[in-house]
Amino acid sequence: MPSLTIHELPDEDKPREKLLKRGADALSESELIAILLRTGTVGANAVDVARELIQKYRTLGALSRCTARELAQVKGIKLTKAMQLTAAFELGKRLAREMPEKQRIDTPELVYELLGAEMRMLHKESLRVVLLDTRWKLMRVEEISLGSLNESVAHPREIFRPALIYSAYAVIVVHNHPSGDPSPSAADTQLTRRLAEAAKLLQIQLLDHVIIGAPSDSRPPYYSFKEAGVL
Repeated sequence: MPSLTIHELPDEDKPREKLLKRGADALSESELIAILLRTGTVGANAVDVARELIQKYRTLGALSRCTARELAQVKGIKLTKAMQLTAAFELGKRLAREMPEKQRIDTPELVYELLGAEMRMLHKESLRVVLLDTRWKLMRVEEISLGSLNESVAHPREIFRPALIYSAYAVIVVHNHPSGDPSPSAADTQLTRRLAEAAKLLQIQLLDHVIIGAPSDSRPPYYSFKEAGVL
């Protein structure tokens, strides 16, 4: 039996009316997505289509990693709707990056708060450097590379270049593991030791190297070389 259209639903079940009356927090994930989709398809309203999307990709994180063209292949979602969804997810990523200006960043938890929501959604490895002033307060974040890490892009001179350009006092190196497992590889450990040696020569404090993973019930969603005693 075909689902009721959005217009045929009782007012208390219509996503837009529900949002206006009770606030966005009262809506389910499928209802929030339905507001972006606006319309459904034959036999399925926008909430049904949104629910099928979530069931297909299982998590919002996986859904957010889809390109507009990938989403456009899903029944009931054409390119315009797909672009609206990807734009909304991108805004969410950028919002997650925002942090009060000049906040002190001195723990891996704060690094994860700053970059985790965005970086754990990436399909590829991203290597970034967090630049800090003399009080370990945030100056800026610079991306060094996007893609598989190799010796050329992960060379200490490339990683510390932004620190020299912006006269940073200290840095935290951050990269993600798209697999979701933040456990370091042998190459990650070797890179960290090379960076520690280069930092001493450059007189720049390397506070930590943090690997971003995905949330898990059994372990933190990140790995800190400082906490592990390597730095």
